[in-house]
Amino acid sequence: MVALSVQIEIAGGLSWPRWKRIVAEVDRLGYRGLYCCDHFYPSGSGYVDAVEIGLAFGYLADHSARLEFGALVSPVSFRDPVWLARDALALDNLSGGRFILGVGAGWMEREHVGFGYELGDRKTRMARLSEALKVIDLLTRREGPVSHSGRFYHLQDAVLLPQSPRPGGPRLMIGGAGPLRTLPLTAKYADIWNVGPRAPEAFRESSDLLSDLLVKAERQPGDVRRTQMIQIICYRGSDLAPRVRHLLAEMPGLDAAAALAAQRARSPHTIVGTPAEVIDRIGAHAAAGVEEIMVQRFDLDDMEGVAIIAEDVLPKV
Repeated sequence: MVALSVQIEIAGGLSWPRWKRIVAEVDRLGYRGLYCCDHFYPSGSGYVDAVEIGLAFGYLADHSARLEFGALVSPVSFRDPVWLARDALALDNLSGGRFILGVGAGWMEREHVGFGYELGDRKTRMARLSEALKVIDLLTRREGPVSHSGRFYHLQDAVLLPQSPRPGGPRLMIGGAGPLRTLPLTAKYADIWNVGPRAPEAFRESSDLLSDLLVKAERQPGDVRRTQMIQIICYRGSDLAPRVRHLLAEMPGLDAAAALAAQRARSPHTIVGTPAEVIDRIGAHAAAGVEEIMVQRFDLDDMEGVAIIAEDVLPKV
């Protein structure tokens, strides 16, 4: 069995009316969770609406009694780990233990330059992430005052209250599959691991390495939930055009079939097809060890597409 959640781009034109509608529909349709990328800007060019993720999650926590939720992921390059820890504890309390703290190193140069945050080279980013994870671990999983003196962060007899209602604190998610840095950090700190679109064989290879690293860290392979973020385009019969509306906007002059072919060429691991075809593709990912798929949605107004997956695919995977 594979759980299905929904993942959207918070910097993809997400307004408050859209967010409220998405929360209500994803909750009603029975998905496991709702996740957002945490950015100021879209990854390309231009400027669009992008609601503040912490406030958005506060709304979700109060308007859904069952959805899990979190960022995929919040960059510590512009999100201070003390505030990430504090917000995580607050949201976990508000939701009754449903919040998942997704943390990453940061990568989008455009937003860092725009707001004056130092991104740094890859070595610096990973060192900062490693230390930020230690700070978060101290503040959310340790009892009593904690202290830390490092290159990037300092704590002295620091305490955050109230603590999480969950034993062990809010669940922590780390994204990425780098074998030298990211996976060892995942094995040390994470409750959930996430990677982006990739073939099932590549997922299995990274997942097996993570299992080995978990054993070396004196943990069990089952201690970390294995998840994957994948775009799924599912259509019934002849309703392809509405499902690829976001692609048609990116590729003017192409019809629906041509736009879909172009998407397959540039992103071969996108799952595309009828419900039966999508179920078959998801089965291959499940066989590789994927326990949950965060279904990427780029058209924030296509709630019918979200419903098709929930109604025709979700009950059968």
